[in-house]
Amino acid sequence: MIKAVLIDDEPLSREIIKSYLKKFPSIEVVDECNDGFEGVKSIQQHQPELVFLDIQMPKINGFEMLELVSPMPAVIFITAFDEFALKAFEANAIDYLLKPVAEDRFEKAVQKFLDKVSPAETQTSSLLEKMAQTPAQNNRVVVKTGNKVKIIPIHEIQYLEADDDFVKIITAEGTFLKNKTMTFYEQTLDGNQFVRVHRSYIVHISQITKIEPYQKETHLAILRNGQQIPISKTGYAKLKIILGL
Repeated sequence: MIKAVLIDDEPLSREIIKSYLKKFPSIEVVDECNDGFEGVKSIQQHQPELVFLDIQMPKINGFEMLELVSPMPAVIFITAFDEFALKAFEANAIDYLLKPVAEDRFEKAVQKFLDKVSPAETQTSSLLEKMAQTPAQNNRVVVKTGNKVKIIPIHEIQYLEADDDFVKIITAEGTFLKNKTMTFYEQTLDGNQFVRVHRSYIVHISQITKIEPYQKETHLAILRNGQQIPISKTGYAKLKIILGL
């Protein structure tokens, strides 16, 4: 039996999906969720093979929710986005159902999953990378702290630090881990606000109070919280441009 979870803030939409799924006896709906917070907990608890996921939901959206999930299940997105917006994601071969969901279109999407046409985790990850680079996504970072989900507005980030396969996100409230790369944040954060001053550090320039010479061809950035961040030769050249030094 294939376990499935429905995550959609519209009860009617969930009822429609369940009615369509009656034609697929091998798929069992083990849980229904109203938002992304519930969705994260449900996926952790049930470890479903398939998730039907609404994109536009309160609190956190479907893409942000998936960033908190590991391992990633196969996902069929349910969305009110128009077809023009969806064309940007055609190359990912992950299926989308436009609301109102037509039954024949739904059956094709489920059959694609059952036929195992494509590796879901790889494609969903690719989509998340693409979505994170859109303006609608890059004004906040969603992280997990224990069993809780925290939303960090970008302007609250003081700096980011590489930590093996993770990135430390430092704010006035504390340090949070995100399973991303420094290159990802260098490419997605606003370059006029955040500068990669060192291979291991990205700094919010509003946090810099002083830049001091350090070792040969390197400097230190002194932040408002007293933290000293190393600046490489390349990083210093970037800062000079941004700060007009």
